[in-house]
Amino acid sequence: MSIYVKDESGNERLAHLAKEDWELPSQIVELEKWLTENESVISPGAYTADIGFSMRKNACGGGAILSVEAMRIMSKLGIKLYLSEYPDD
Repeated sequence: MSIYVKDESGNERLAHLAKEDWELPSQIVELEKWLTENESVISPGAYTADIGFSMRKNACGGGAILSVEAMRIMSKLGIKLYLSEYPDD
């Protein structure tokens, strides 16, 4: 899957990140990088960031951490985070 960032008002896609990446830890890294790079060019509004992921094989704890800085940017811009889990086939 990947990460889609969309404007809720018109469902316009702002970004498509981590294409073909199903692992949540690396997707979080990509989302945080994108947020940092785009914080100053996006007007506050109503947005969604949807991360589609599958559980890692042999996962037994640990994993992704969304930083306080990323949460601050998301809050400032009005971005809701969706975590969409998909089965690993």
